[in-house]
Amino acid sequence: MISDGLILLIIAPLKKNNMPILQGIPLNIDVDQVLKAQGADPQIIRQRKPRLVEIATSALEQSRPFLDSKVIFRELNVLSVKHERLLLEGQNELKGKLIAQHLFSAEKIIAVLCTIGAKLEEYSLEKIKTDPVLGLAIEGVGSAAVEALANSICTYFGEKAAEENLETTIPLNPGMIGWGVKEGQSQIFKLLNAEELEITLTPSYLMLPRKTLSMVIGVGAEIKSSDKTCDYCHMNETCRYKDQYTASH
Repeated sequence: MISDGLILLIIAPLKKNNMPILQGIPLNIDVDQVLKAQGADPQIIRQRKPRLVEIATSALEQSRPFLDSKVIFRELNVLSVKHERLLLEGQNELKGKLIAQHLFSAEKIIAVLCTIGAKLEEYSLEKIKTDPVLGLAIEGVGSAAVEALANSICTYFGEKAAEENLETTIPLNPGMIGWGVKEGQSQIFKLLNAEELEITLTPSYLMLPRKTLSMVIGVGAEIKSSDKTCDYCHMNETCRYKDQYTASH
């Protein structure tokens, strides 16, 4: 659940170019999430390699001062849907098979960029030079943190929509089946002022800082979906941790 602190930030965000920017969002991360972010099974690790649990615990504590959570988002009304194109206000658009499949009944969309900044990544790289195991654990903290940030934002928008008797879709991320990274990232970055959060997109469509997530959420009264984000992930068949994700993210 989202804390009262996050709700206050949402109500009174810092605005630049008419796009809300949220800062200082509290992130609830535990050691098990850090281990999962490293591709490990927490239960097995606790039984067989307790030392790694100690390192993950230390990594989590050392990482907290370097977490700089920020979110920028923009809400746009949906004007019409044509084939696999979603026409939005302001002569904007989203397009792709996945977009049409999930957003055809949306009344509006919310484009979002979430990041924990570059400080933790820089700290991790420094630590890897002298203590690779700890450095990689800190890297795991970063992955867990940005995922927690995205989940919090999805929960917030879901609760906000429910107050108006509206529903939200699953978050749609570039790279999901039916919406390629090149296609999706280009569209989201056209909708948002990513430079306000010092987020850039490389020629290969990698976001920097690396611990950044982009997504689009649909909102509307007629949205009916029991799907999960994992259903549209290319790693769906092999991922051991897909059951940890909710329908909202």
